[in-house]
This record gives sequence, structure tokens and C-alpha cells, in this order.
Amino acid sequence: MRIGVITGSGSYTWPHESDRTERTVTTNHGTVTVAEGHLKDTEVVYLSRHGTGHHQLSHQVRHKANLAALLACKVDALVSFTVCGGTDPAAQPGSLIVFDDLHFPANRLPDGSTCTWYDAPGAAGRGHWIFDRPFSEPLRQELTAAATHTSAPVLDGGTYGHVDGPRFNSRSEIRALAQAGVTAVSQTAGPEVVLAGEAELPMALVGYVTDYANGVAPEPEPVETLLARMAASTEIFATLAEQALPALETVTPAGFVYRFGS
Repeated sequence: MRIGVITGSGSYTWPHESDRTERTVTTNHGTVTVAEGHLKDTEVVYLSRHGTGHHQLSHQVRHKANLAALLACKVDALVSFTVCGGTDPAAQPGSLIVFDDLHFPANRLPDGSTCTWYDAPGAAGRGHWIFDRPFSEPLRQELTAAATHTSAPVLDGGTYGHVDGPRFNSRSEIRALAQAGVTAVSQTAGPEVVLAGEAELPMALVGYVTDYANGVAPEPEPVETLLARMAASTEIFATLAEQALPALETVTPAGFVYRFGS
């Protein structure tokens, strides 16, 4: 299989990748630099959603360009990784979450437009993404099983909450998200889930908890602790990918798209 990999804050290159070559992919939504290579015998197409040196903050990430570039590279599935803040006390800092649900009610891209590929009325292929769970269950299960090979505790399932950023969320906002059942939050992965779903691209999302969100712990940790965990996330994500991706055989998308027109 040919697997797309997206990483976020703290991860700007992809370790363990052999035969690595970079190229620029031009799409209708902008140009994107990807790195093609191998994890063992598996082809991987990697991109950093923020770019080298965190060039784009969360409200500047070009989600459509990123997903269009991966689709142009003909990936068979997508694994996105994100560092996140725990809103559920069970999501302890230093743990991995293989998410199985999504909280993204605004369904907006950073520019405020609706998060969808279907921009033009009457366009061929327009439709509704219909699903029970928004992630590919076979892909999610492979990642959950492989996560036992990392140094991090693993949560099998949880609700990913997309927040806009770039600021962190207040205690009041975090309480509201926790009451909605959100397990952990970050600022970028929601649009990736929706755009992959509309493209019927099997996708899974894995979070690494760098800290508790505001108000979850009795006292906040020093910022330096959060940054240290963020730095550690790259190797943990890479180890997980190296264990999981070569084991993939057949994965299926989440739900289906009911399309209008030809």
C-alpha cells in the first residue's frame, strides 16, 4: 500500500524513512512539498502540515492543498498525527489516543469557508458524506495494536475535538468540550478528517497528549514540560508508524459519499 502521513507541531521531518526524495506537488489549491520514501517495504508520502520551522500557524494551514497533494500522489490511506491537550482526565500526558470519533461542529476551514470539496453548485460528484464513525476502523485497529510497541500508554478510542487556535482554550471552553464528550483537543486535524472522508480516503487520527487542557488538572505544568513532550512526539509517532504501516493490507474508508450527478 501507499500511505500518506501528516504530522504537526514538533514534527517537521520524518525519521526512519529510507529512499527519501522531496518534490513539489502543484494542485488547484496551492503547491505542497512532500517527501516520498519507504518504511520497510511500504511506500510513504509524508508532509508536515505546518511546514519547516512551523512556518504556518494553525489558522494558516492549507488543508485543501495538503489533501489534494496526497490524493495526487495516489495514496491508498492516510494517517494523521497530532499533539493534543487532554480534556478527559483519563487522557494522561504522555499517552497516545487512537481516536474513533470527531467533534468539529463548525465544519469550517481556517479562512471561514465551509470545510468541503463541494464548492460549486451543480458540480459533478457533489454529495454528502454519510457515516457512523468518521475513521477507518481497520486502519484504526492496526494502529491501536501497533501502539503497544511504543513507550507510551494507549487509549483505544476517544473523541477528537477540533478548536480553532492559535490561542489555547479557556477553562470555560474546555469544560464545555468535556461535557460534549471530547477526550483531547488540537487545532488542525478536523478539516483533514472531513476532506479525507469526502474523498473516500481511509483515514485514522492518532494524538499524543502533551498536557492537560486548561482546568483539567489541579495545577498547570510548566510550559517547558509541554515542549519536552512535544519534542518527544516525533520519535513516538515514527515508531508507531514503522510498526503499523508495513502490516497494512486492505483498509476501507469510513462510510460512503452519496453523490449527485455524474
